[in-house]
Amino acid sequence: MNLENKIESVLLFKNEPVSVLELGKWLDEKPEAIKSALTNLLEYYKDRGIVLIFDGESISLGTHPKLGALIENLQKEELSRELGRAGLETLAIILYKGPISRREIDHIRGVNSSFILRSLLIRGLIERVEGTERSYSYKATLKLLEYLGVSRREDLPRYEDAFKEIEEFVNTTPIHPA
Repeated sequence: MNLENKIESVLLFKNEPVSVLELGKWLDEKPEAIKSALTNLLEYYKDRGIVLIFDGESISLGTHPKLGALIENLQKEELSRELGRAGLETLAIILYKGPISRREIDHIRGVNSSFILRSLLIRGLIERVEGTERSYSYKATLKLLEYLGVSRREDLPRYEDAFKEIEEFVNTTPIHPA
C-alpha cells in the first residue's frame, strides 16, 4: 500500500482531525512526505463526494460542499430517531464523568463509541474540547444541561454517587490497548 492509502485509512479510522506530525509518527514518515501525499490526496478528492479538509497542520475527511442539501436531509432523518440505549449510556457517561476521552468512554462501555459520539455531536448534546495532544475530550453542552433542567452537572440526580461508582469502575478495570 502506498502512503496515500495509509493516510486514507488512518483518517477514516480516527474520524477526527489528525495532525501532519501524528501521521508522520504513526506511518514512520517525514512531515514533507506526508504533506506531499496530502497534496496528491487533495487533488484526487477535489471532485468527489468526500473531500479532505486541510489547514496546513491538521487534516480530516469531510463531505463535498455541493452535497450539503443531501447531507442535511440525512442529518434530519438521523436526528428524528431516538437515541437508543447505547446513546443514552454514552450520554450518561459524558454527563457524569466529562470531560472524558473517547478511549475512556470505550473502556467504560466495553465497545467502540465513535458513531454514537458522532450522533450526540450532531444533535448538539455534547461538544468536543481539547484533551491530550493526541485526542479530544467530550463534555455535555449547555443546551443539554438546560434541557435537563440543571444549571451545572453537579445538580444531576445522584451525581456524587454515580461519579464515585464510575471512578471505582475505571480504577478497578484494566484498560486493554486499542
